[in-house]
Amino acid sequence: MMLRRLSLPLVFLAGACTLQRSTPGGTPVTHSEPAATASSAPGATTRGPSADDHMAHMAAADLAAPVPGGVFRQDLSIPASNNGAPERLKASNRHSEWVKIASAPGATDSIMAWVVYPYSKTSTQKAPVVVVVHEIFGLSTWVRGVADQAAADGFIAIAPDFLSRVRGGPSSEELSSADARRLIAGVNAAEKNAVINAAANYAMMLPNATQKYAVIGYCWGGTAVWGHAVNGGVKGFSGGVAFYGAPYTKAGTPATATTPAVPATVDADSLAKIKAPVMLLNGSGDARIGALMPAIESTMKQLGKTYTGVNYEGAIHGFLRAQADPITPRDTTAAEAARVVNEPAANLKAAKDGWPKTIAFLRQVLK
Repeated sequence: MMLRRLSLPLVFLAGACTLQRSTPGGTPVTHSEPAATASSAPGATTRGPSADDHMAHMAAADLAAPVPGGVFRQDLSIPASNNGAPERLKASNRHSEWVKIASAPGATDSIMAWVVYPYSKTSTQKAPVVVVVHEIFGLSTWVRGVADQAAADGFIAIAPDFLSRVRGGPSSEELSSADARRLIAGVNAAEKNAVINAAANYAMMLPNATQKYAVIGYCWGGTAVWGHAVNGGVKGFSGGVAFYGAPYTKAGTPATATTPAVPATVDADSLAKIKAPVMLLNGSGDARIGALMPAIESTMKQLGKTYTGVNYEGAIHGFLRAQADPITPRDTTAAEAARVVNEPAANLKAAKDGWPKTIAFLRQVLK
C-alpha cells in the first residue's frame, strides 16, 4: 500500500567518503565499457518465475514509488525510513564508496556497487560480508542507507546495482523509480544470482573481510534471496533474510468438469535444494505472501531446513522503507483517517522488531 510515493530525484555520489575503484587484482574498468551481458554462475538455476513474476503479483499500490515528505523522529538502531535516508547517509561517519566490479571472474563487463565498511578502511579488524539486494526501485538512496546501517551493526555491506547491464553500463546515478521498474523486468533469475555472486566475491576478497557472506533483500530483492539460497551461491554463503519476497511457486491447476481447481503453492523441489538458513519477514498487508507463508513453513519443516517466518499484523509490503513516514489520506472517511494513523505505527513496530531479528540472524550464521 504505497500510493503515497512518487519518484525520487537523481542522487549522485554521496556518503562519508566516495570514490571509484577497480576490482582488486584486476584490470581497472571504466564507464565507457560495453554493457554487461546476462550471465549465470556455474550451477545457476533457471527454474522459477520469469524476470517480472514478483511485480506481476504485486498490488498496484506496492508498485508505486515512495513519496518524499516529512520525517518522523528516526531510530538510529534501525535503517532510516525512505524520507530519513538522505540525511542519515549525509551524517554517516562510516567509510563508503562506489566501486565497479567484474560481473564474473575474468569478465570485462562490470557492475556498479555501493560498499560501506564497519571500521576504517585500513583497519585490521575483520568483518563478514552482507550483500544487500535492492527493490524494484533500483539501487536507491534508501537501499544505500540500509547498507550503511548493516555496516553500523558490524558487517561489510555491499549493495550492487542489478540494473548495471540493462541500463547500458555501470553508473552511480540514481535512476528514477519509473525507469528502474521498467528496466528490472530485463534481469532474469540467473543474472540476479550472478550479480550476488560477483558482489559477494568482491567483498570477501577485501583485506579486512572474512570469507563468509549472507544476503538480505527487499521486495524483488527478497525473491532474489530465495533464489540465491536455492542456487547455493559461492563458497561462504551462510544464509539469507527475505523482506516481503516469496520463493518460487508452482502454478495451480484449473478446474475441469469433474475435478476442482488446485491453487498455486510453493515449489518444494526448489526449496529442497536450500542448505543455508533463511528468514522471511512480511507485512500482513501483502496478502499474497501471507497466504503462502503457512505452506513455506510446513514445507521447509518437512524438508528439515532452518527457517523462520514472521508476518507482521497491520504492516504493509515495504514496511522497513515506509516505517512512520507520513502518508496522505486517500479520502475523508473515518476508516481512512484511522489508516493514516495505524498503518505507519504498524510499519514502525514491524521495523523495530524485524531489523534486530535480522541482525541477530546475521550474527548467528556469520559467526
